[in-house]
Amino acid sequence: MNPFLVSVPAAVAATAGVAAYGAFFPRSQLFGRTICRTNSPRKLAITFDDGPNPAITPKLLDLLDRYQAKATFFVIGRFVRECPDLVKETAARGHAIGNHTESHQNLFKLGPSQITVELRLCHHAIANTLGAPAKWFRPPYGFRNPWVIPTATSLGCRTAMFTLIPGDWLERPVEWLIQRMQPIATHAEHNANNASKAGAGGTGDILCLHDGYHKELNYDRTRTLAALEHWFPRWHDLRLQFVTMDEAVR
Repeated sequence: MNPFLVSVPAAVAATAGVAAYGAFFPRSQLFGRTICRTNSPRKLAITFDDGPNPAITPKLLDLLDRYQAKATFFVIGRFVRECPDLVKETAARGHAIGNHTESHQNLFKLGPSQITVELRLCHHAIANTLGAPAKWFRPPYGFRNPWVIPTATSLGCRTAMFTLIPGDWLERPVEWLIQRMQPIATHAEHNANNASKAGAGGTGDILCLHDGYHKELNYDRTRTLAALEHWFPRWHDLRLQFVTMDEAVR
C-alpha cells in the first residue's frame, strides 16, 4: 500500500483533533490566552453565565452578601438592555460584570464579522448601563475559534474559562449538583493539608455556574441556588476566599 495514502488521512485526523482541542477544551491556549485558574489555592472565583435573570439573580446577590462573597456575572447583551437596573445593582454590590455575547451563539461556527457583532453589542450594552465596559469575556459554551479571543482582546477584555463546570443547566436533582461541586472542597482540603510544605503554592478554582438561561428570562435556577446554600458554609469553613476575576489574578 502506498504510505502516502495512509499518512494523508492520519494527518487530517490529527489536524482535526488539534482543532477540536483548541476549540472545546477549557484549558487550551491554542487559539489565544485564557485564564483558567486563580493565582492562589485559597481563592475561589465563582462565576455565573447567561444572566441577568430577575427570577434568581437577586436571590443569589443576597446569598453572596451573606458570606461576603464576590463573584463575576457574565451577562447576555439583550438581557442587559431588558434588565439594566439589575445589572447596576449587581455591580453596586461589588461584583464584576463580564461579556457573554449578545445572544449566546456558538462562536465556533461564526466568522470574524459575526463574532465582532456578537461581542460589540454586549460590550456596548454593558458600557451604556454601567458607564464602563466589561474587562472580562467568556465565550458561550466555552467554544472558541481563531477569531474569538483576538476580538475580545480588541475590546479590552481578558478571556475567562473555568476549572469546574458541574452542569447546573441539566434537569437533575439538587443532590446530584451538590455532588458534582465536591471537587472544590476536595481541592481546598488537599491544599490545606499541603500548606505547611516548604514552598507550597499553587492555584485555585474557577467555578462556572448559571444564574440565567440564554433562551428566556425568569428561568428557574433554584437548584443552583440550593447547591450554593449547601456549599457556602462548608467552603467558608475551609477558609476559601470568594473573589471576582480581577481579584483572582491580582
